[in-house]
Amino acid sequence: MNKKIVVIGGGPGGYGAAIRAAQLGADVTIIEKDKLGGTCLNRGCIPTKALYRSAEVLNNIKRSSEFGIEVGEFSLSPDKVRERKDAIVSQMTGGLNQLMKGNGIKVIKGSGRVISKDEVVVALEGGEKETISCDNVIIATGSSSFIPPIRGVELEGVITSEELLDLPFIPKRLVIIGGGVIGMEFGGIFNSFGSKVTVVEALPSLLNTFDGEMLKRLNPMIKKQGIEVYTSTMVKEISKEADTIKVLVEGKKGELILEGDMVLVATGRKANSEDLGLEEAGIEFDRKGIKVSKDYETSLEGVYAIGDVNGRLMLAHAASHQGVAVAERIILGSEIHEGPVPSCVFIFPELAAVGIREEELKDKGIEYKVSKFLFGANGKALTLGEGEGLIKVIADGSDRIVGVHILGPHASDLIHEAVPIINEELTVDAVKHMVHAHPTLSEAFYEAIMGLKDEAIHLVPRNKKTAGR
Repeated sequence: MNKKIVVIGGGPGGYGAAIRAAQLGADVTIIEKDKLGGTCLNRGCIPTKALYRSAEVLNNIKRSSEFGIEVGEFSLSPDKVRERKDAIVSQMTGGLNQLMKGNGIKVIKGSGRVISKDEVVVALEGGEKETISCDNVIIATGSSSFIPPIRGVELEGVITSEELLDLPFIPKRLVIIGGGVIGMEFGGIFNSFGSKVTVVEALPSLLNTFDGEMLKRLNPMIKKQGIEVYTSTMVKEISKEADTIKVLVEGKKGELILEGDMVLVATGRKANSEDLGLEEAGIEFDRKGIKVSKDYETSLEGVYAIGDVNGRLMLAHAASHQGVAVAERIILGSEIHEGPVPSCVFIFPELAAVGIREEELKDKGIEYKVSKFLFGANGKALTLGEGEGLIKVIADGSDRIVGVHILGPHASDLIHEAVPIINEELTVDAVKHMVHAHPTLSEAFYEAIMGLKDEAIHLVPRNKKTAGR
């Protein structure tokens, strides 16, 4: 008899798990209270990248004279930008619905509540309830914006990323609370669109989960673009006078009032673990999310939690990978392998990383070597007019590649060359025989790796290898 699996949540983790389980012969039902695709497809990754692409095209138009192209008057149409974004989302959600049908997956619109590993109760849209029997449950309810307890945060004009995506106009002044991935991506986009952007971050650094050296190189680039940044700065209160929103902050130089037409709250996300019946079902959870084992199984045997809701790694691609792995675990009994997970930030220029940061190795006293290659020495980057940034590669004492950090053009694409190398624990010598096409950006990655042994062709030799303990 085929296994019956209920998936609560139709985001990247949920629908990925559902499709893989269906491929393996399971009878699968997805419960989704909103739209298939979750936050990522409808209110996050995809619509944000559609706006990012519009900002990228606009930036290129502004620089067109550098490429020998003179452009006359041009303007940004917020309505058309939004329409393009909506059309892309609609196309992808339509495709996702076809995938459900094609794989024989039943989709129920409603909210699921776990009774046991064998039973889920669904609150349907009309108020009715339906009980579904199953063999296993996969919880994939994702996350939502975290709203900090700041006085005035409920005022009109103080919004989250979801509202900003559908804003019918470009604010002249945008204050962003939070210098993480969401805040910096929107900061870069709306700065390109013409907003005067100010970012307030409580921590000493923006994007603090990335390699410190890369951030030091990024900061002046951000300031050069005209984005004003206040780090180590706390927001104390938000108020409004006429059409102006005032944000009272306190930092290194005392109190300061920042003014904006809109304020974006981008202070992170929280797991959607409410109204799932967790406590009654005996499933352990805390403020970070549902507690899971290394195999993503909850404290209730047979019930799994994947993606943002388990609080481990709030990335759509991590959720997708976990979903597929759990489906195979349930049906095939497969071991779950946690490989290196890349992180990408779509700013100008892009920032991406996978593996270990240099600071981590220093703190642990582990021997390592570092090599860096500037995009300014790469022919393809120069032809693109994007010579800013670099690739930084870290190897351990055995010459195995353990960390790659990229700041520059197409970093979000290039980083995936590093994923299998780190996953398979390849050494510099193993990579040496991998031929890279010319002229490409990937040559910069190859050169950075070969620089670890002073064998890079387009890198000035060092007198002494950079090493640390």
